[in-house]
Amino acid sequence: MKRPMSRKTVAVTGSVLASLMVLASCGGGGSSSNNEDAGKGEGPVPEPTEPVEVTFQSWIGTSDEMKQLVKDFEKAHPNISIKLQATTAEGASQKLTTQIAGGNPPDTAFVNASDTSDFASRGAVINLDDYISRSDVVNPDDYVEAFKTFVTYEDSMYGLPIDGESTGLFYRTDLFEQAGIDGPPETWEDFQAAAETLTDESAQQYGFTLFASESAYYWYPWLYQAGGDLLTEDGKDIAFDSPEAKEAAEFYVNLANYSPPDYFNSNSYDGRVAFAEGQSAMYVAGAWFAGTMSQEFPKLDGKWDTAPLPSGPAGCKTTIAGDSLILLEGGDNPDAAWKWIEFLSEPDNLALLTYKSPGGTLLPPLKSLLNSPDLIKEKPVLKGFAELMECGVASTVSNPKFPRIEQALNEELGKAIYGEQSASEALDNAAAEGREILGN
Repeated sequence: MKRPMSRKTVAVTGSVLASLMVLASCGGGGSSSNNEDAGKGEGPVPEPTEPVEVTFQSWIGTSDEMKQLVKDFEKAHPNISIKLQATTAEGASQKLTTQIAGGNPPDTAFVNASDTSDFASRGAVINLDDYISRSDVVNPDDYVEAFKTFVTYEDSMYGLPIDGESTGLFYRTDLFEQAGIDGPPETWEDFQAAAETLTDESAQQYGFTLFASESAYYWYPWLYQAGGDLLTEDGKDIAFDSPEAKEAAEFYVNLANYSPPDYFNSNSYDGRVAFAEGQSAMYVAGAWFAGTMSQEFPKLDGKWDTAPLPSGPAGCKTTIAGDSLILLEGGDNPDAAWKWIEFLSEPDNLALLTYKSPGGTLLPPLKSLLNSPDLIKEKPVLKGFAELMECGVASTVSNPKFPRIEQALNEELGKAIYGEQSASEALDNAAAEGREILGN
């Protein structure tokens, strides 16, 4: 299924964290343990002896695939009924935070995987280690390490990865041919040269598309390619003001010269129009964009292709994003809810929810599926994205204060894209605010 959203909404994430901090300090639902014995026991979790209802909150409940899976599950587990609760992708974490604070969370939820550790750090979700140890379905060693990183907090798993994607390059092959460029750029130097060649401001045609509103997230690949990082290894200090980070920021911000300014304030989903209309020849996005292009702009089939991001001084690096399934600490039926997310985690069901759904171009979170020839057979366009997983860096940071730091970084880099300050000044300003947030 297509993913009609930005993979990272910084402002929302920051507000979620702020709410969770208030929640914890006030002794709300996220700071108490209502299910401290959840998962305890030996062997597979038994079926309930009486009918129970499991509430499942997500933004994919209206999909045909999810509706079919609910029917299949309820047929196999006649004493468990699944009640689907709707939310939006952009508002999912905020809504869940409000429910936790009010003491009425769903039993289980589908969330942005990078939010999992934030919820875990506030005691709002159930540690799944005991459930996993009893399962014949969930094998922690089969999860792609980058996706597993998102749902791990203090060496325990608090979520089950359900889908993911790597960030790659989309390019208009027709525009490349017209400009006399043989193929996609492989290095930073190639990338800038191609962007410059493909830009003709008088014709309102540009080489690339930058989004000031999502400047931090889409800067991360360049940061890692330069050999930089966000925080120090111990997570106690800012690392994104290093010489390597500034080299990456200067390169990245300079790409504004080859990007349509009308789209600076857009996001990576809405900005797809610039690529579809030929106003932008190169586009950086997750694998979801392939499904969006095929479904929404079928007349462009054969006029665009995908490639790995160009390599920087530190080689091939890209960012990873994904979603996960969590059990809420204040939920009423943790055992039955576990059986539901365990069912969704069966390989065939994960395949259905990712690359086997019509138009679906998300990656499965299991190595066994990611490396299966079935993936490329079903969705050839995912070949490059699957290969990019070897270069993947999970850009989540376990320090619960990081979302606020990221919000500052996003704002400062956005100002640089608009030309209000230099890239170096943007990082210095964000780092100063970040160190204040960290208490340094």
